[in-house]
Amino acid sequence: MPRANTPAALWLATLAIVAITAMSACVHEAAKIAPVGQLMFWRSAVALLPILIYMALRGELPRALRTRVPGKHVVRSLLGTAAMFFSFTSLAYLSVGPATALGYLAPIFSIAAAMLLLRERPGASVFIGVVLGFGGIIVMLMPSLFGAEVREGALIGVGAGLAMAATGALSRVQVKDLTRTEPASGIAFYFALAGAIIGLATAPFGWSVLGGPALFLLIGAGLLGGVAHVAMSEAIARTQVSVLAPFEYTGIVWAFLFDLLFLEVAFDLLTVTGALMVVGAALLVALAGRRRAGAAALDQAAAVE
Repeated sequence: MPRANTPAALWLATLAIVAITAMSACVHEAAKIAPVGQLMFWRSAVALLPILIYMALRGELPRALRTRVPGKHVVRSLLGTAAMFFSFTSLAYLSVGPATALGYLAPIFSIAAAMLLLRERPGASVFIGVVLGFGGIIVMLMPSLFGAEVREGALIGVGAGLAMAATGALSRVQVKDLTRTEPASGIAFYFALAGAIIGLATAPFGWSVLGGPALFLLIGAGLLGGVAHVAMSEAIARTQVSVLAPFEYTGIVWAFLFDLLFLEVAFDLLTVTGALMVVGAALLVALAGRRRAGAAALDQAAAVE
């Protein structure tokens, strides 16, 4: 197991977030040519390659593929592929920034799901941070909801984004349950395998003939998705999850940078204001997590004494 190294973990987490944002940009562009099922197949099938290489380098093959809870993998994979379907649908109708922002509604659903299924009781600071982040996301989405983009299907994209956040939250809870007995690489492998199979099953309903640029985008999406998983797994191995969690919010910044630099989507005052609200929420949640970790350490020290 790698030694604790928080700076390295933060760099790896940043790489993972940039990779997943670049993957979203590839999907956004490829969605102009290929249907969602075809996007799911390529993203999942190609992602199997870096995941298997990672497992081999770590000496986890074939051990990580053995499981005593196949039913839980099926449930997680179905929830994950549903979240992927809704995410790709959202990216087909929205630019990368707003579509990514909608994904950050997932913590709200995650808290509700964790309270119901895992009986967790988060602190008041976490609730305040989530509400502030939710408000910031709504502010960022206002131009899409009330501007000319509505006539181009933005409401479909927003609806798909909300469904993605809900199914993604349930998937996260299932992943947390699986990690108690299953390796992260095995969970990722079965998810990618399920996504490839489900995506392939949509072929009879009509896939597009892919040219060079579209094929490049789809292969790139799969490789970037696999690299993001590997980088985040290595980051988690080097520091506490509570330290990495706030970094998820920086994905919004990267998403809007991709919109600005590569998709030529301009910023506006509401977008900037919403982004600042979300960053403030991330900082609040980060500070709350560190305070809880410090309090737990003090309690443990007192118990030893």
